[in-house]
Amino acid sequence: QVQLVESGGGLVQPGGSLRLSCAASGSSIFTMYIMGWYRQAPGKQRELVATSGISGGSINYADSVKGRFTISRDNAKNTVYLQMNSLKPEDTAAYLCSARRMGTVTTYWGQGTQVTVSP
Repeated sequence: QVQLVESGGGLVQPGGSLRLSCAASGSSIFTMYIMGWYRQAPGKQRELVATSGISGGSINYADSVKGRFTISRDNAKNTVYLQMNSLKPEDTAAYLCSARRMGTVTTYWGQGTQVTVSP
């Protein structure tokens, strides 16, 4: 069982930046987990934002955030980050952290942190 706690969301103006954090606990082998960030806006389906493979390799981004968002992980702290720059109103959503151990199908989710981009 893995517990995920997101933080760092808030209200920001267009063009601004935020850094989200997701702290994982419950597993002693954080490096074996594929970590991801997803987002869900009201009335819309959950969509992938970025993923980071085990030990930080195999990084992928949604086309809508490429060049603006950066996913990173600190394996010593069992934490994954999402640096979001040049934020746009369409980035407004609840951002959720996910974790899936390599070779398994079970995905763990955090409760999410709200990001609102508005003048």
